[in-house]
Amino acid sequence: MKKKNLKNKPLVEALLEVKWQLPVSKTPGIQEDPHYRLLLGRLSERVEGEYPFHEALPTAQIPDAMVAHMVQHRFRTSDGGWPLIQVGPGLMTVNETDAYIWTDFKERCVRAVDWLFSAHPAKEQLMIQELTLRYIDAVNVDFSQESVFEFLKDKMNTHISLPDTLFDGERVGQTPAAFNWQASFPNDSPGGLMTLRFAVGNHKEKQALIWETLVQATHSSIPALPDGFSEWLDQAHELTDDWFFKLIEGELERRFSGE
Repeated sequence: MKKKNLKNKPLVEALLEVKWQLPVSKTPGIQEDPHYRLLLGRLSERVEGEYPFHEALPTAQIPDAMVAHMVQHRFRTSDGGWPLIQVGPGLMTVNETDAYIWTDFKERCVRAVDWLFSAHPAKEQLMIQELTLRYIDAVNVDFSQESVFEFLKDKMNTHISLPDTLFDGERVGQTPAAFNWQASFPNDSPGGLMTLRFAVGNHKEKQALIWETLVQATHSSIPALPDGFSEWLDQAHELTDDWFFKLIEGELERRFSGE
């Protein structure tokens, strides 16, 4: 299927998440990254040329051992702007929003992973446990006028349904007050899991269907890093891109293309 650049892309956020293993703790709720403080300082030196605006999050006031795999610091390209890099004990992310272009985002992700490995003070102990490429998209829908099930079927080529008999007697309304659906599927290239999520929420202060498409590598499906990261990222993007365009094929693709 031929892909195209969308004039009105529904992207909310594109992000790369890199998580690494932390030593096992015997104390519940406590998990320390022994190299985090030195890594943070060395990483900040590497990113400041492209991401000169530092922002300490409220979690930075919490002891590091109590916020394992939670971000504490952001490094932005401009004051309050995107893209950005986030760092916390055992975690680094690269995030982009409206200005997303795949080639630029890929280069930023590759550089960020290279910086992570070059900055880590004990590279032989840097064991990646999760690698995730995630896309969050949204389209505004008035669900008082259109069922989420009908929208998925008619606009996103997705059939999710419940037996009509569940609603016999009109004791239960057929319009869901909340909706959240998820399925994960094993994939061979690049390996790991392909996950699709649908939910009803709000986007730009209006009701919306929000969906996530993500590829996640864990354990044996994680490539050799940092050298194998670029190839993994290309394969993960190819898969998410393919699913995205197959889901929106038809009316939504024309709408997002500005036709």
